Amino acid sequence: MALCNTQYNILMRRYEARQLENQHIVMDRIQEVYREIPRILQIDEEISSLSIKQAKKLIDGDDTALTHLHNCLQSLTEEKKQLLADHGYADNYLEPPYACPDCKDTGYINGRKCHCFEQAAIDLVYTQSNIRRILDVENFKTLSLDYYSDEQINPATGQSSLATARQAVHTCKDFIASFDTQFHNLFFYGDTGIGKTFLSNCIAKELLDSGHSVIYFTASSLFQVFEKNTFEKTEGHQTDYQRIFACDLLIIDDLGTEFSNTFTVSQLFLCLNERILRQKSTIISTNLGLGQLKDLYSERTFSRISSSYTMIKLFGNDIRILKKLEGQSCQDA
Repeated sequence: MALCNTQYNILMRRYEARQLENQHIVMDRIQEVYREIPRILQIDEEISSLSIKQAKKLIDGDDTALTHLHNCLQSLTEEKKQLLADHGYADNYLEPPYACPDCKDTGYINGRKCHCFEQAAIDLVYTQSNIRRILDVENFKTLSLDYYSDEQINPATGQSSLATARQAVHTCKDFIASFDTQFHNLFFYGDTGIGKTFLSNCIAKELLDSGHSVIYFTASSLFQVFEKNTFEKTEGHQTDYQRIFACDLLIIDDLGTEFSNTFTVSQLFLCLNERILRQKSTIISTNLGLGQLKDLYSERTFSRISSSYTMIKLFGNDIRILKKLEGQSCQDA
């Protein structure tokens, strides 16, 4: 991810602030535990005193000092854990509550950028902080199937709008559960306001929370990146472009709303084909029908999508309108 010095410094200050916050949390918890369990304060003092004492013996040539220290520390540590458990505290209560246990909120693992740093860079460069706020609202915990009808039937499948939505949610959860072991892509299509983007956001949140890199683009903003990489050729634009092919999950929302021409058609095929070759998952949502998709993006692109994506057609009433009417009814009441 291409970061200028200012952006890099912004991210590092965030990590430093997180580390400082963790230190304050740990200190507050230590003082709390000392008040509740005075014996733990005594244990920590014994550990400190014992370490100094045995270090002096080791310097004086006592070869048994290190073994004795190890045994004593193990015994005191076990006693400390037992005391915490007896008083209802978790084993790790006195450890920093890391947002990322892998890098311990430093942003780096063995000198290499952690996956959390990579995602933070994605969020910063692609201005996805707003997406983060959306994911707090649109996720599986807030998902409701109440807006799908059990009476509206798709003649082609014989399934109701509600049954179709339930199957779609099941497919999304399977996609997440097997994400690290199986290569899958999803293609959501259907009318406006029936939950395509919402389901994409549900998946995005789960994968972000499990440490995967996710990039979300509307189709228009995605093609802007392709355009800058092709015609401006700066190092930063090329790096951003490559990130699109390397991220764990790419979400392309509202395909078909962009200004379509030969350039966008060719770039879409290149993007989808390259990610398939790299076995990198992609989710696409569109209001286009399959016939429109074929006509707009060519037979070649349609073939790639139909053969490599799980096609999920949602149908029903416009949920956005239903929610708006619901809100008005509440206000009227």
